[in-house]
Amino acid sequence: MTSDADAHVPDLSVLEQVSELARTGEPFALATVVWRQGPSSSQQGSKAIITGSGELRGWIGGACAEPAVLREARAVITTGVPRLLLLGEPGQFGAAVPEGMRVVPIACQSEGALEVYIEPVVPAPHLVIVGRSPMAQALDSMAGALGWRTTLVAGEEFTSADAGERSMVVVATQGHGDEEALEQAVRARPAYLGLVGSRRRGAAVLGYLAERGLDQEQLGRVQVPAGLDLGRTTHQEIAVAILAELVRLRASGELAGAVGPGTAAERGAAVPASAATAEAVDPVCGMTVTADSSSRPLTHDGQTYYFCSARCRREFERDPAAHARKESRC
Repeated sequence: MTSDADAHVPDLSVLEQVSELARTGEPFALATVVWRQGPSSSQQGSKAIITGSGELRGWIGGACAEPAVLREARAVITTGVPRLLLLGEPGQFGAAVPEGMRVVPIACQSEGALEVYIEPVVPAPHLVIVGRSPMAQALDSMAGALGWRTTLVAGEEFTSADAGERSMVVVATQGHGDEEALEQAVRARPAYLGLVGSRRRGAAVLGYLAERGLDQEQLGRVQVPAGLDLGRTTHQEIAVAILAELVRLRASGELAGAVGPGTAAERGAAVPASAATAEAVDPVCGMTVTADSSSRPLTHDGQTYYFCSARCRREFERDPAAHARKESRC
C-alpha cells in the first residue's frame, strides 16, 4: 500500500518511473483514470504504476478504488492483456456498460465512480553480448534493430553483474578468455546462455568449469554452439543464426523468465509470490478488500472478517449474524 506521502506523485514523476522500470527489465502495469464521476479523490488523467511485487506508485483513487486496481493490475501483468474497468456501485450503470468493460464494485460511502484503463508494460528483451569480434558487433547491431536492449562488453571486462535472470547472454570471446567469461555468465543465471564455438571447444570449457565446482544444472543449460546450425558461415551469418534462435525460443515461450511477448505463462514468467496479496469480501457491502490489518479485521464465531471502512464494520457489529449469513450465501 502507498503512504499519504507517496500517493500524490505528480504524473510527470510517474512517467519518469515508467522509463526507469523499463530499463531494469521488470514487467509492470500502468493505470490511467480516463473518466470520473464525483465525488472522487482522483482526477481524469491520473496515473499510477503497479509493479510485479504489488507496489503502487502514484495516485489512482482512494481506499475503495486502490485495492481493486491493485488486484486487476496483477491479473494484467500475469496475462499481458489490458483491461478497462468501471469502478463504482453496479446499480449506477445499469445496462449502459459497454461490451468488454469490466464492472468492479467499490461500494460503501462514496457515490463516485471511475473508469480506469490498465495496460501491461513489458520491457524490451535484454541481450548481453560478451566479446568484441565482428560477429559480436553484428549481433549487437541486429538485436538493436529489433528494439532489444543490448549490452556489448569485452570478455575481460564482463562480470555477472552485467546480466540478470531476465537477460539473454551470448559469450562470443572465441578463444580469448572463454572460461572466465562463461564462468561469470553462469553465475548470473540468465534466462538464456550461449557459447559461440565448436562442440569440442564447448565440451572442454564446460568440463573445466565443472571441475571448478560450478553448478551442474546451470552448466547443462549452456547452449553450445549458440544459434541455429547453418553449417560453415560468415561472422554476419553466425549472428543471424544466434538471433534467429533467440527469436524462436522467445516466441515459443521456452526462455523461462525472459521478457517477451505473449502471456506470462507463455514467457515462463510469473508474478512474484509477494504480489499474491490475500483478499477478502466485505460482508456488508460486497467490496473486495485486502485481508490484512489495514482492512479493520474483526473475528466473529472463529472467523475473521475484513471491511472497506469503519462504517461497514460498525454495521456488521450491530448484527453480525445477519451479515455472516449473507456472506455464506454468496
